[in-house]
Amino acid sequence: MPIDAEAKKVLLRKIPHGLFICGVREGDVVNGFTASWVTQGSFEPPLVVMAVRSEGTSHDIILRTRKFSLNVLRSDQKELAAVFFKPQEALGGRFEASPFSFGELGLPILDDSLGGIECELVGDVRHGDHTVFVGEVKAAKLINDTDPLILSATGWEYGG
Repeated sequence: MPIDAEAKKVLLRKIPHGLFICGVREGDVVNGFTASWVTQGSFEPPLVVMAVRSEGTSHDIILRTRKFSLNVLRSDQKELAAVFFKPQEALGGRFEASPFSFGELGLPILDDSLGGIECELVGDVRHGDHTVFVGEVKAAKLINDTDPLILSATGWEYGG
């Protein structure tokens, strides 16, 4: 029996998501993208699960370096999320939109966000057009304890 494509699209878009800036670093190259398919996966050890488009530049950097950061955006940072959604030709330009510093693992943490975590890759599932990465949280920095940016609040859709 074929899947009802419209029902699938509507229902998958109903899954709530936050918006995050995933940061990567390989040598002097710093890159990042807006991630929305993110969730906590375990308390002990602390794990996060993130799906990343397979043909993206940062995807391969995560595979090579085995590390990534996740910056939690404030509810008023829709414009910043949009900067990191946009395709670009060269690496690094997105981080010019917001000041950042390097965390304990040397990954980009946005100075004006809720905060960020740095993860070491402990697993991945490569199937379909995204790879599911599992990262163990190795460092965390809280900057602002306020409401996070949620995909549904932006009027955008990513899914289905």
